Amino acid sequence: MEDFNLHYRFLNWRRRIREIREVRAVRHQERYKRILVDGDILSYHGNSEVGCYVAPRPLTKENNYFEVCIVDTGVRGTIAVGLVPQYYKLDHQPGWLPHSVAYHADDGKLFNGNGVGQQFGPKCFAGDRIGCGVPAESFDRGMATIFFTRNGKEVGSVVMAMSPDGLFPAVGMHSLGEEVRIDLQAEWGLDEDDSVMIVDSHEDEWGRLHDVKVCGTLLEYIGKGKSIMDVGLAQARHPLSTRSHYFEVEIIDPGEKCYIALGLARKDYPKNRHPGWSRGSVAYHAADSDDCIDGAELKYKQRHVRNIMYFNDEDEDDEGEDMEQEYDGKKVTVFFTRNGKIIGRKEAPVPSGGFYPTVGMLSNGEKVKVDLHPLSG
Repeated sequence: MEDFNLHYRFLNWRRRIREIREVRAVRHQERYKRILVDGDILSYHGNSEVGCYVAPRPLTKENNYFEVCIVDTGVRGTIAVGLVPQYYKLDHQPGWLPHSVAYHADDGKLFNGNGVGQQFGPKCFAGDRIGCGVPAESFDRGMATIFFTRNGKEVGSVVMAMSPDGLFPAVGMHSLGEEVRIDLQAEWGLDEDDSVMIVDSHEDEWGRLHDVKVCGTLLEYIGKGKSIMDVGLAQARHPLSTRSHYFEVEIIDPGEKCYIALGLARKDYPKNRHPGWSRGSVAYHAADSDDCIDGAELKYKQRHVRNIMYFNDEDEDDEGEDMEQEYDGKKVTVFFTRNGKIIGRKEAPVPSGGFYPTVGMLSNGEKVKVDLHPLSG
């Protein structure tokens, strides 16, 4: 009988260990519905019904903040970022149900446990970063102060009860084409350069950034846009080569004036000059037009703007330029495409060190998506 009892207790012990392991495994699994997860990229994968993603772990004292970068707003931009209980219903946007809260990008409203939102902050668009966090001291109290940020600046906060199983980062989406990049290890309160904001793994693709911020493959102008000297410049880290000889730019938002330029420039090109304006560069410029369109429509409609090619290999007295710039003694034919069709060619001498992909912007709101390594070309 004693042996039987020992064996019975041993089986119960093994069963209990297995149950604990199963519970721990569940606790460390991310949950999602109508969301396609590819690494840190979340994209909507439904048919006009709400999709929701819940992170595998709640926020903690040591990891009390996360950020979501909007890669594409899709058809309606109905993207929500916030905190929810572990077993939140995945067919509801974060913030709609009790014990959840979320900042909604399409209308800038805060939803705090019900389906009626309150005006909270600005609307958010492609390239914007929405952050959400809980101060470390809140974890010692029953009530949590939850704050939200937009592009690194605090928007506001709200107080709500701390869920017994913790508060889990969550993202909701509701229309075709919506896509975000989530950073569950983001840190809040780091000092940032006012003129250059680099926020993810695509940082190493760019050698120089001036008045331009990067979010994934998106570049956004963050300069003043008041004078010809307020050019925002982004230059790739590596020059074009025989193995990588082509890059593409998609205009996501033309901004106020559509002063967007793309082309090639020498490595030490002046930071406040559009490519094509100064020596050692060639560029294609999209000028302002009443027919500029933005948002998702750019994927389906051809842009109708006045396009100008700029080329400059003459000596100039531009302040800050190295007038000893030399050429390699060879010339190349630079070509530009629009919607997959070649629209122009220009023979240009290659600067010493090569030609670097360069993008310039000059008016508020301009956003472009850059592919430095497209499959075609």
